[in-house]
Amino acid sequence: MNKFKILSVAFLASVSVTQAQDINQAKKAIDAEQFENAKSTLKSIIKTNPAEGTAFFLLGNVYLIQNVADSAKMSYQNGLTAKDHAHLNQIGLGQIDLDNGDVMAAKAKFELAKKEMRKKDFEEYVYIARAYMNASKPDYKAAIETLNLAKERSGQEAQVQLALGDAFYGEKNQNEAYAAYRNAFQADNSMIRAKMQLGVLLKGAKAYTEAVTAYNDVIAISPNYGPVYRELAETYYYWAANVPGRYDQYIKEALSYYEKYMTLTDYSLASRMRHADFLILAKDYKALEIEANKMKEIDAVNPRIYRYLGYSAYENGNVDLAIKSLNDFIGNPSNKVIAQDYLYLGLAKIKKGTSADGASIDPALFNEGVSFIKKAVEMEEYIANDLNEVATKLYGQKMYKEAAALLEIAVTNVESKNYLIDNFYLGTSIYFANANVTADQKPDFVALQKADTALGNLITGSPTTQDAYIYRARVNGLAEKPAMMIQYYEEFIKVVTANGAEELAKSSTKAKLIEAYNTIAANSSDTVKAKEYFSKTLAIDPANKFATESLKGLK
Repeated sequence: MNKFKILSVAFLASVSVTQAQDINQAKKAIDAEQFENAKSTLKSIIKTNPAEGTAFFLLGNVYLIQNVADSAKMSYQNGLTAKDHAHLNQIGLGQIDLDNGDVMAAKAKFELAKKEMRKKDFEEYVYIARAYMNASKPDYKAAIETLNLAKERSGQEAQVQLALGDAFYGEKNQNEAYAAYRNAFQADNSMIRAKMQLGVLLKGAKAYTEAVTAYNDVIAISPNYGPVYRELAETYYYWAANVPGRYDQYIKEALSYYEKYMTLTDYSLASRMRHADFLILAKDYKALEIEANKMKEIDAVNPRIYRYLGYSAYENGNVDLAIKSLNDFIGNPSNKVIAQDYLYLGLAKIKKGTSADGASIDPALFNEGVSFIKKAVEMEEYIANDLNEVATKLYGQKMYKEAAALLEIAVTNVESKNYLIDNFYLGTSIYFANANVTADQKPDFVALQKADTALGNLITGSPTTQDAYIYRARVNGLAEKPAMMIQYYEEFIKVVTANGAEELAKSSTKAKLIEAYNTIAANSSDTVKAKEYFSKTLAIDPANKFATESLKGLK
């Protein structure tokens, strides 16, 4: 071999080693969630060696993580023309098919990628499994089936075990996930994410103290590993939500850890958006508004910024900016609208229509707001949890009809944490709305039936709630159903009596008992029973005029 050829081979080998090192560097940056760093490295590789298909594939993956599907698709398509590892890009295009709901097209592309695998290759299976997991509608079962094929080829490989851990975690199989993460870290103790995921499992089990300890173990090994601080932030957020007495303390911890995460990753637009999503969870709307305006400086035309501006403007009292921002966001057909977008727009419309003194609401704006809120709950039932606060505020302002309209939406989700209390407020708001009608108006009998049903739901879920019975009696009285009215007054008496002497001694309870006794007596065709109940009233209030006069008429 001549000298020139020797030098050429040596040069090519050097380039190959360098490219491999750069690919590994990019993979580490992706794992550390330093996405701008990873993109810069991958673009550099592509520029110097466009034959390296892996770089195109990994770059596409980063774009998908950052929700830039068009750029991801372009990178994958360009990668198909690469000389080496072009087939990996079929996997990326397959994930885009999954995101678009075309499972058959995705599987066809996965098969194309598999055909290029050599006998001992396993990475393709890992990437296909992750495509199933990272899709907009994850399929963890398909991911596990694919990873089982990888296990047949290289079962103890750390990447295979880590992916299995993620798939089992997605399937809510804690034991198998724990074993896989443990195996991954034992196979490669530089795989910090696997060790971190052991803390994530503890977080999911609400073992927050133990989770924090696990994360601190990770920090002791790798203090600059950014994702662990994000996990700490999320853990303290959930801890705050589950320990109300320490909410402020833990939310402060959560926000400080998220700031630490940002300093160790990057302040790109995508990272700021992720930060903004966390600020929404933490309800730090002042910080959200600041972050949204910083994002606007970076990229004023990015549509998601209008979401953050809309949310923060509503929470910070700028209702006009909230409506404009959310209308701009929702009105763009290329945007992926979520339930919260409709919720905030609906709430903003209601707030816009509410008078300065809080005593009245513009009907057109209110109805428009309700229609958006209905859309939100239809998209995501959990949104019903968020209606309690605004509905009870309306209730407190004696806008009972409007409160009922929101509560009727709220109780459609039987899993809502506010389900029982929302049923109480729904039943009683309809009652008050109809109890106050003028003499020449008739009650809304359809609405009163809804009130009866709501109070019935409360009784089923909480049989000892006294007021549910008395309001159900009152509702049936307005609905002109005397037999049902008497039934629920009698049930109220039974529940109160069962609650003991302390409850019976309360002045508020005595007043309700008098109401029940007098109403049962006045509506009874049995003179003996009527006298008995009027006498019960007089035993509590000897000067009760209605009972005294009624007893005289029965003699």
